[in-house]
Amino acid sequence: MLGEFRSFINRGNVLGLAVGVIIGAAFGTIVSSLTDDIIMPLIGAATGGLDFSSKFVLLGDIPATYAGSPTDYAALKKAGVPMLGWGKFLTTVVSFLLLAFIVFLIVRTAAKVMREEEAAAPPEEVLLLREIRDSLRR
Repeated sequence: MLGEFRSFINRGNVLGLAVGVIIGAAFGTIVSSLTDDIIMPLIGAATGGLDFSSKFVLLGDIPATYAGSPTDYAALKKAGVPMLGWGKFLTTVVSFLLLAFIVFLIVRTAAKVMREEEAAAPPEEVLLLREIRDSLRR
């Protein structure tokens, strides 16, 4: 069983997938930072200084023991106050759309490069058939 596991791990696809997951996670943090630190503040500035990350709707009462600000999303969430954090959700959706668009561009570019490589070099079957043809001519 250990030998089967070793051969499974040593396959190129598994190693490639592992590298892809690690790079994807790192890329996700870059996109999150881009969304949270650049795009959403620009959108906020364009809308008159609106900070989407702290926009929410209360769904219940704030506990009497709560001593923080009634507009502090993070503190209210930590206190267990039921609310809809629509601003944080909007930020996450923008981050997802940005990440999906970038992945789309990468896949599209990779497919284009692969098509160009295929067009430049004939398939191996064609090369083999040409070799057979040339052998028959001789």
